[in-house]
Amino acid sequence: MLRKLLKYFLLLVCIFFIGRLVLFIIYFDNFKNSGVDYWMTFIYGLRMDTITVSILLVIPLMLLSFSPAKFKKLTNIFLKYYFLVIFSLVIYIENATFSFVAQYDVRPNYLFVEYLIYPREVFAMIFADYKLELFVAFSMIGAFIYFYLKFAKDDFLKVFETHYLKRVAMFLPILLLLFIGVRSSFGHRGANISDAMYSTNRMVNEITKNSLHSIGYAIYSNFVHEGREVKQYGSMEIKEALQRVKKRLNIDSKDKESIFSRIEKSHFKSDKPKNLVIFVQESLGYQFVNAVGGEDGITPNFNRLSKEAILFKDLYSNGTRSVRGLAAVSAGNLAVPGVGVLKRNKSQSDFFTIASALKPFGYHTSFIYGGESRFDNMRSWYSGNGFDKIIDQSQFENPTFVAPWGVCDEDLVVKANEEFKKLHAKNQKFATVMFSQSNHSPFEFPREKIQLIKDVSPNSVKNAVKYADYAIGRLFELAKKEPYFKDTIFVIIADHNVKVYGDDIVPVDMFHIPAIIVGDGIKPMIYDKIASQPDVLATALDLLGLDLKYPIMGHSIFSDKKQNISLMQFHSSYALRVDDKVVVVRPGQKPLTFLYKSPKTYLDKGNHLTPTYQDKELEKDALAFIVTLDYMYNKKLYK
Repeated sequence: MLRKLLKYFLLLVCIFFIGRLVLFIIYFDNFKNSGVDYWMTFIYGLRMDTITVSILLVIPLMLLSFSPAKFKKLTNIFLKYYFLVIFSLVIYIENATFSFVAQYDVRPNYLFVEYLIYPREVFAMIFADYKLELFVAFSMIGAFIYFYLKFAKDDFLKVFETHYLKRVAMFLPILLLLFIGVRSSFGHRGANISDAMYSTNRMVNEITKNSLHSIGYAIYSNFVHEGREVKQYGSMEIKEALQRVKKRLNIDSKDKESIFSRIEKSHFKSDKPKNLVIFVQESLGYQFVNAVGGEDGITPNFNRLSKEAILFKDLYSNGTRSVRGLAAVSAGNLAVPGVGVLKRNKSQSDFFTIASALKPFGYHTSFIYGGESRFDNMRSWYSGNGFDKIIDQSQFENPTFVAPWGVCDEDLVVKANEEFKKLHAKNQKFATVMFSQSNHSPFEFPREKIQLIKDVSPNSVKNAVKYADYAIGRLFELAKKEPYFKDTIFVIIADHNVKVYGDDIVPVDMFHIPAIIVGDGIKPMIYDKIASQPDVLATALDLLGLDLKYPIMGHSIFSDKKQNISLMQFHSSYALRVDDKVVVVRPGQKPLTFLYKSPKTYLDKGNHLTPTYQDKELEKDALAFIVTLDYMYNKKLYK
């Protein structure tokens, strides 16, 4: 029995080793000069593989130990197909890992399973972009199944030649071996995914992980174990955490029901407050926008509008997912540990949004999206937190172009313009969050609307961004013809960058996103200090001309309380940046302090974080943010 289990242990570890070796070769240039001991990835990687395979062998051990001989054929059939499924799954995931790392720069994680609840959109994207990869993966699986079924017909029957009592007696010793393998540590705590993050080079750490283990761990921590993630980062008394965060954000609040809520007086007080339109751009990274240091020729409309707007030149997103960006620009909330607030139970009602702030002033609020608003639970969150109207794909009549993720962005802005005209005609103040979707793989959009960029695929991210920019220009073309324009503040802002990658443990430069605030009477200016998405929201609300009460975790750029600070979540890591110092906090690891040097150009994808002396106070502040955000969510104190 031990020999049989050892055989399958070695086969599975061999597959994992091959996958890790190929990743190591592909990405070797990313870390060969990093100064880290990258060869240790195979030692630490074996530890991750051992954990994974040991878990998979528990069920076979139990069946081989306790199944009576009269059930040997049934047990043999079950285990044969059990391993057939396991090996097929492993082969598929190892193949998928290469595409996943190429897209997200990390091993498969919770994203790998999270999107499966949206099969139509996701499978359309996969079949459009990964035909060759799917063919290779399923060919390998097909070949494996053929040879496995041919040569493994009675693979486990010989085990039952061993006397039943002897098999039972062997159970505990082998179980102990598997337990040691799963724990992979003789210390106080067992090994976990944080043990793969042994170096300061992120790609080396990702190669060290095991994809199947990473997916399983993400499911457990984000769904089964929700709400306990914060303990992995360290402990701090909530009183101290709140004091640190309030001091760092420069927020003075005595409200016990909403711990960051305060009254902010407008710097542009008016008897006729403005409307608000926030147009959230899917994955619009700074590298595509010349106005903030990116490539020229991709976003001509954004660049032109920036000259008549407030331009945020050094703005950073909350995270790498749309749900993080939407929470930031709709609620001014920083990224909570674990699953984003749009998808978590305790934030589906009584959670602050701009609807909460503006409802007392008679505003009509709406969320307009060209796709299905059930995606990422957007409909439930927006409607549950005060938005009066949700408009999604089902309400677009005769759209001109429909892609896998929804109607094109031009249809979105035309629909929005019609809504704004109707509301203005009724003398109704309004606030709207619009969310684009055309810049999303497989990047399908009406090509005839733009002049395609040379030397790149028509269905590429650059052309998709150029089309999204066309829709931005179309919005203002329509709006400037209407009376509501002079009464409206427009915000154009990205939810996150298109792809957050780089060798740094947290690639800060790839959180860099563009934003502008446009409106009649707004004096053009460039804001070149560090800003967060909540800062942009606070600035936009300031420009409405109202004194407002809100818990937004940022300040208007016109306030002397505004801080040079950004908090970024990158998968399970957090980076707190204050000026040019960055502290990175990771689960199960000691915090690290770096100096950040901005890239000279958007083409500079090298390392931008340099290790420096430990800033213990800033490291405590970073932990305080994590503890506070988790506490606010669980106690429902963000309202």
